[in-house]
Formats: sequence, structure tokens, C-alpha cells
Amino acid sequence: MIVDDNPNDLLFIERAFREIGVKDSIHKITGGQEAISYMRGEGKYADRSTYAYPTFIATDLKMPGTDGFAVLEHLKNNPEWAVIPTVVLSSSRDLDDIKKAYMLGASSYHVKPNSLDALRQQLKVLHDYWMTCEVPEVDGTGRQLHTNSRGKLGERFAQPSGVTQSS
Repeated sequence: MIVDDNPNDLLFIERAFREIGVKDSIHKITGGQEAISYMRGEGKYADRSTYAYPTFIATDLKMPGTDGFAVLEHLKNNPEWAVIPTVVLSSSRDLDDIKKAYMLGASSYHVKPNSLDALRQQLKVLHDYWMTCEVPEVDGTGRQLHTNSRGKLGERFAQPSGVTQSS
């Protein structure tokens, strides 16, 4: 899922992902509130066969209305969804923006490059990196599946509320 209020940026980011070989669905979302509605499966996004829960989120920060910080905050406040790799892709180099994004759980923070070629290179690095990462299993709504921690190192940590049983 790409979240950005600039239609040109949405187009360029999608094009760059396609040019580096991403074949999965890419949902272009035009603002923070729409992204949150998408994640909640509200309204038109209730049909998860059409609007699958995102496995990767790239969000801009500075958008009118509900901004990218609200998207990050929503994920942080819903730990069962917070495992989704969420990358900030912003034109802001403001140190406070960078710090707050990480405090709200951003997986990484990147400044948008000025050319399509540089954007393609940047997204290729991100894509290649995330394709090597292991992430927790989730159900069709994006919620983490329950794992059995009994007798394991992670046993001392509680499962996030809302985690569903795996089948």
C-alpha cells in the first residue's frame, strides 16, 4: 500500500515498484484517513478479496487532514497490526519528523529522491531488503496469528490482544 496525497508521487512510486519487478497488487491511497479505513476494512475496503490487508506500507508524512503520523500512530495503537513493515517515504528532512516517525514505529525513514531513476534505485533496495525479512503470519484481516511460546525464549512476553489462533 502506498499512502500519499500527491497523485504524481503515487504514480511514480507505483511505476518504480513495477519496473523493479513487483507483481503483487499495489493499492494507492490518497491520505491518512483513507489508509486507516483501508486497514480497518471499513466501507469499500471491507471486501478483503479485493482489498487485501497490506503486507507493506509506504507512507508520506505531510498530507492534509489525517497525516502519515496518524497512520503510524494507528498501527502502533493496534499491536496486532504493527508487524506490517511501514516505511516513511517523505520529502521532509526535518530531524523532529524523523525522530517522531521512529517513535511511532516506522520500520525505516527515507527522503524521496528527485528523479524517477533514483526513486527506482531506492525502492529496489527497500524491496530487496524486505523480501529477505521474516515477518509474523497474519490472518486475512492483517491481525497476527497466535503462536505457542510455551517453553521458548519469548514465553515471558504476552501475545498482543486481538491475535487470532492459527489453524
